[in-house]
Amino acid sequence: MGRIVAVANQKGGVGKTTTAVNMAAALALTGHRTLLVDLDSQGSASSGVGASSSSGVTVYDLLVNDTPASSALCTTGLAELDVIPADRSLAGAELELISEEAREYRLREKLEEVRSGYECVLIDCPPSLGMITVNALSAADSVLIPLQCEYYALEGLTGLLDTVERIRRAFNPALVVDGILLTMFDGRTTLSRQVAEQVRKHFQSLVLSTVIPRNVRISESPSHGLPVLLYDPASKGAEAYRAAGEELLTKILKTSSSESRAGGHSEQETSTGQRA
Repeated sequence: MGRIVAVANQKGGVGKTTTAVNMAAALALTGHRTLLVDLDSQGSASSGVGASSSSGVTVYDLLVNDTPASSALCTTGLAELDVIPADRSLAGAELELISEEAREYRLREKLEEVRSGYECVLIDCPPSLGMITVNALSAADSVLIPLQCEYYALEGLTGLLDTVERIRRAFNPALVVDGILLTMFDGRTTLSRQVAEQVRKHFQSLVLSTVIPRNVRISESPSHGLPVLLYDPASKGAEAYRAAGEELLTKILKTSSSESRAGGHSEQETSTGQRA
């Protein structure tokens, strides 16, 4: 059964959608069946892999209209990558879900219908901590946190980890943090180096060893409806996301193996949900 990973950060502009798109592409390009779920009403993850809903069914219909997840699946230019798209209608879902029972579990219920067909399900969360993000974190097995190498982004990290902990306690006891991925790193600046050093000092093994650099090819690729791994496979950005994908996959396989040996139960976890 596929592992569900929420790519989340309540701060915008940290490379969250770029990370979700390119990590999904990296996994798919190595032959792993992958599903990308777009939970941002801007639909950037959908367009970033060149997907659009030919049936007109989007993630909004899954959350609000109780539509089967299978009817929303869209193919992409990668044989091993499918997408559940989003559009502007998703912006109204927060209000429409308020009066619904078990509203925090709508996405979980829908993804359970299709997750067995994939090795990994990546959810691109919106840049907020509202009901849509709560749905994502309630559905996920783990969280991947992209973190821009700037101080404002660093300031919000503790708050996000606190939110993950609250979701664990209230809705999803099995939720863990797979890692923090440093993005938009510019080794020429003291600021980037200081932020990276501080994050590694405080969060240690929680931080992925791979760092995503500032790279013009990463910035250009969405306008072509392509992940950078297809737009310019030889670029530094593509190389970095390939490495990050391999690192995430190693974590997923290690976790699956540990849970299998434990009879389906998680190992002891720290307060952030990281496995000790």
